[in-house]
Amino acid sequence: MSRDYELTLPVRPEDLFHLRVGDRVYLTGEIVSSAGLPTYQRLEREAREGIEPPVVLQDGCIFHLGASLEEKEGGWHLHYLNPTTSTRFDPLMPQLIRAHKLLLTGGKGGLAPESAAALAETGGIYVSFQGGGAPILTDAVEEVLGVAWPELVSHYRIVRLKVKRLGPLTVGIDSQGNSLYQQIDEVARARREEILAAMSRERSENRAP
Repeated sequence: MSRDYELTLPVRPEDLFHLRVGDRVYLTGEIVSSAGLPTYQRLEREAREGIEPPVVLQDGCIFHLGASLEEKEGGWHLHYLNPTTSTRFDPLMPQLIRAHKLLLTGGKGGLAPESAAALAETGGIYVSFQGGGAPILTDAVEEVLGVAWPELVSHYRIVRLKVKRLGPLTVGIDSQGNSLYQQIDEVARARREEILAAMSRERSENRAP
């Protein structure tokens, strides 16, 4: 049975240890987000080169969220926050998770088993954002705290946001490396074999005199 949890950021590994795949979480505190593939490529490259990121990621979080921003009256105005597909970042996330000991990441669609293994090493989790939930996510944002790499297009920037009860978000990968997406794939593969076997039997019966 899934359970609901309130998490206050920053979190510690012990805060996440008891969470399981399918649980729902609400986040309050500071998050970091970006939806740009070139942004993650640069973060991963600079991590290998020993260059510190422009925001604090160590033992922290980064979410696959695009932020539509407008610079206004000496600050930043957020129009909306929207999740992007995490599998776009599959080749990069294991290295980023390990390099910065990330405890929270998330977006839409899950991450590959290599990222699940990396999260098991750091004690981190992946949370799934509901597609089409931009209004709910945007309403949870209390303040834009900072914007790094502002020369990039809006969704590619790295954005620090203060949020209150951001969610509900579903635990897709837990801190033991259990993955909802891998479970679904395994069930789908097993079901595929059943379907193919049934089709083969049906063809054989139809050919019988």
